[in-house]
Amino acid sequence: MHPAPSLNSMMYHVYLLRSKKNSTFYIGYSNNVVRRLNEHNSGMIGYTKKFKPWELIYYESFLSMDDAKRREKSLKYFGKAYSGLKLRIKESLNKREGAGCN
Repeated sequence: MHPAPSLNSMMYHVYLLRSKKNSTFYIGYSNNVVRRLNEHNSGMIGYTKKFKPWELIYYESFLSMDDAKRREKSLKYFGKAYSGLKLRIKESLNKREGAGCN
C-alpha cells in the first residue's frame, strides 16, 4: 500500500506502521510515506529502530501539514480517536503481510 507518487510532494500523510518483530504499532506523519517507511526500516528513527522491520498498515492524506499534525496528535494522545481507527480498519489489522485474500 503506497500513496500515488504524484501526490507525495503536495500531500501530507498520517500513517500507521506495525512491527513485524512484535506487532507493536507506530503512528507518524510525513509528506513521503515510502521514504519514511524506508527510514524506519533502515534504523534511522530512534524509537522504531529496535522494533524493525515495519510494514505500512494504513495512511490518511491531507493537503495541509497542520491538519496532518493535528490528526497524528489525536491518534497518539486521545484514546477514542485511536480506538475508532482500529475499529474501522480491524480486518486490515488482522491481516498479515503476504497473506492471500479469500
